[in-house]
Amino acid sequence: MNEFEDLLNSVSEVNPGDVVTAEVLTVDNGQANVVIEGTGVEGVLTLRELTNDRNADINEFVKAGDTVEVLVLRQVVGKDTDTVTFLVSKKRLEARKAWDKLVGREGEVVTVKGTRAVKGGLSVEFEGLRGFIPASMIDTRFVRNTEKFVGQEFDAKIKEVDAAENRFILSRREVVEETAAAARQEVFAKLAEGSVVTGKVARLTSFGAFVDLGGVDGLIHVTELSHERNVSPKSVVAVGDEVEVKVLAIDEEAGRVSLSLKATTPGPWDGVEQKLATGDVVEGKVKRLTDFGAFVEVLPGIDGLVHISQISHKRVENPKDVLSVGQEVTVKVLEVNAADERVSLSIKALEERPAQAEGENTEKRQPRPRRQKREVKRDYELPETQTGFSMADLFGDIEL
Repeated sequence: MNEFEDLLNSVSEVNPGDVVTAEVLTVDNGQANVVIEGTGVEGVLTLRELTNDRNADINEFVKAGDTVEVLVLRQVVGKDTDTVTFLVSKKRLEARKAWDKLVGREGEVVTVKGTRAVKGGLSVEFEGLRGFIPASMIDTRFVRNTEKFVGQEFDAKIKEVDAAENRFILSRREVVEETAAAARQEVFAKLAEGSVVTGKVARLTSFGAFVDLGGVDGLIHVTELSHERNVSPKSVVAVGDEVEVKVLAIDEEAGRVSLSLKATTPGPWDGVEQKLATGDVVEGKVKRLTDFGAFVEVLPGIDGLVHISQISHKRVENPKDVLSVGQEVTVKVLEVNAADERVSLSIKALEERPAQAEGENTEKRQPRPRRQKREVKRDYELPETQTGFSMADLFGDIEL
């Protein structure tokens, strides 16, 4: 009776919710048998109450002779014996301590580990405590595949802590945004208009390519990708390419940087005088037709103009009547102006002048005969007063 009373007294010293120290007696069949120090009361510590990993080996966590601090969960009385044991947990004690550490820490950044992709977000672990990151708070862009974060450790900001409701919400997106903002500020401090920098192509659009400059995305507009006209961004660069670009404009307030790739590459007009000279006869392809002439590509990226008056010796009303886009033509270089990026060409200079046209242009015009004055034939005689008069005419009627 005395021994039974001592056992009951020792049991009364252990209550659910107590934090006690226990010594591991044996490890067998996926559980550890322990004895609570100072009481002689035994307890059971299962793998589930050690870790969330159900496939783990319990021997990696505890072994006989170890001393562990555990949380008493509930009392268990044997069915066939009068033995009294307690179910204890090391995992839940760590979680309680974690909750205590979290009180009042909203807004702080902690390191968590992704444990499982769940509906609507990602389950994470912080010091044995399970937390949740909603899908909208994982990254700055919506993440469809949250599996890639499972097993990774990363920083997240504590948004909400409620131990009573077992509610622990975090945000990785805010950490990413703050990190990006700091990186942007650092990058903008180093950037200067006119400078040449190196970046990596991040993504392509129909209107250009975005280049990561180390925290800031700059845009190479499609017109600044190449010296050639009407190019497609994907025909010039690919995602992941490292490129050297020139900074055209910076708008830190709007977070925009305008870049140029073609400004860092030799242009078709560089050294054109060594490639093309007045009097050269070259082959070209008609690129564009206008009302006033045809543009012919004579070198890569260099289009020269064949004025409508230089297409043919015959009168041409519209270049489209005699030429078509894509047509191969032979032209003569009339003028090369590298400063203005202009080349004047002629097709008719290489053609024989028609005989009729030649006669018309070489024959001197005969001077027109002067018109002779026509004699005016009068059929009347002028009176003498028109031709002259005498003294007698004046004084004939006067008597002396």
